[in-house]
Amino acid sequence: MAELFQFELVSPERQLLSEQVVEVTVPGTDGEFGVLKNHSPFMSTIKPGILKVRKDSGAVDEYFVRGGFADVAGSGLTVLAEQAVPVSEINSEMLNQQIRNAEEDVADAKDDDTKQKAEMHLSQLKDVADALKAA
Repeated sequence: MAELFQFELVSPERQLLSEQVVEVTVPGTDGEFGVLKNHSPFMSTIKPGILKVRKDSGAVDEYFVRGGFADVAGSGLTVLAEQAVPVSEINSEMLNQQIRNAEEDVADAKDDDTKQKAEMHLSQLKDVADALKAA
């Protein structure tokens, strides 16, 4: 039987996951890394990508994460993400529509502040789309 460890996935909106898992693969800024029970402690920042969680049942849950950091400690792994969305909740048609809307917002922006916010939103949406294509 696989050894389990505590994994917490938290975004500003909500705690997405808090359970015992077998393995977590994290899209770290310096490259993807896997965490198993008793991993040596360290911290890493996160780049936009797909975080994979392997459960005791063998099932793998995938989450799009962007920004934040992963903290590997003796007690387990905590990922504090600026954004975390279950991949199963991301619909490509809806995502493409949001990208088109964001592109219009950039084009329609009347001042620098509004334009900057719109460009940031557009960039975040494109990060999601790129991560999903790569997955």
